[in-house]
Amino acid sequence: MNRAGISSENFTVPTINSPIYYQTNLRFVSHTDGSLETLRKILKRLAGMDLPGKDHVEAYLRHLTRGNRKPRTLDCRWGTLVIFLGMIRDNGKTRLEEITRTDVEAFIEHEQDRGIKITTIRLRLTGVQSFLRYLAEDKIVSPDIFGKRIRLQMPERLPRAMDPDDLRKFLHIIEGAHVQERAMIMVLLRTGMRIGELLNTKVADVHIKERKIEIYEGEKNRLGRVVYLSDDAVIALRKWLEERNTWEEYLIYSRHGRSDTMSYSTARSIFQRYIVKAGLAHKGYSLHTLRHTFATELLNVGMRLECLQVLLGHYSIEETRRYARLTDKTREDEYFKAMSKIERGNRNGNDRRDHELEAVFETEELLAKYCEELSEHH
Repeated sequence: MNRAGISSENFTVPTINSPIYYQTNLRFVSHTDGSLETLRKILKRLAGMDLPGKDHVEAYLRHLTRGNRKPRTLDCRWGTLVIFLGMIRDNGKTRLEEITRTDVEAFIEHEQDRGIKITTIRLRLTGVQSFLRYLAEDKIVSPDIFGKRIRLQMPERLPRAMDPDDLRKFLHIIEGAHVQERAMIMVLLRTGMRIGELLNTKVADVHIKERKIEIYEGEKNRLGRVVYLSDDAVIALRKWLEERNTWEEYLIYSRHGRSDTMSYSTARSIFQRYIVKAGLAHKGYSLHTLRHTFATELLNVGMRLECLQVLLGHYSIEETRRYARLTDKTREDEYFKAMSKIERGNRNGNDRRDHELEAVFETEELLAKYCEELSEHH
């Protein structure tokens, strides 16, 4: 698509290595070592590429590293810049000072033309704008490049929880599960933890007597919080703590291989195995469904949104409010109460009309008899 002399038709998307997923072993989380290693790899690739403003790209990536950004965040931002600056280069611009707002719009259109998901485009746009703000602070690009905010309309997907009947089947199946696997599933279901948060949980973070788990850094937003354990989750955890290897640092760990932590793919395959056993494979449930189910069940029994927001680790209550749109029992009850009145009202209306007609007929009959009697006497 052409726009204001900018073309992206001949642009070839370069190959981008997939993100490096990094886990830290430090108690209070710091990503310094992993981020520095990721930065070194990125800068090595950057040196061999033909991109405009490579020195500014390096300075920006070092700036992110000093800010303790996660290694996968560095990889994500790097991949976005490779695409964006590659398009800038292929459109004949060799200096970052030449970048305008139209280039940003052309980048969005280019990604849309390629059929990239709107969520991915939005993420990449955030990366491009972050880089441009960094350049604007150094007066490399004009602040006018931002102007009116570019908004990409996101399709709002409601979170999907397990159907109550399906949940009962699933819970019945995992009664016979391995103690670690049952503990993992029950904790996810009863705390709303993300799987990444649970896999990073250490035994020292679990307080059975207080029935809580301390999360020092949220998997998605780096927001620490405390979650609480239900009776059935405590029972499952106690059994696992009695049987687990005491020298293992992490609560959930791989029972095979050398790794001391379980991978996400292993956790996912465990969940799917029991989903299949429960006869629910066709329902499309994912491991994250357990988190959605946790939130849905709490709202259904009347938990306040503000309380649920903290338990889920949401920055904004609007994230939590999505569950309310899905599970608001008050709204559901009000609907059926109102509909019941409407239906009763219709029936009553018909009944009233029937009684009125009967009264008319009775009056006509009485008048007819009265007329007959009058004619007989006269």
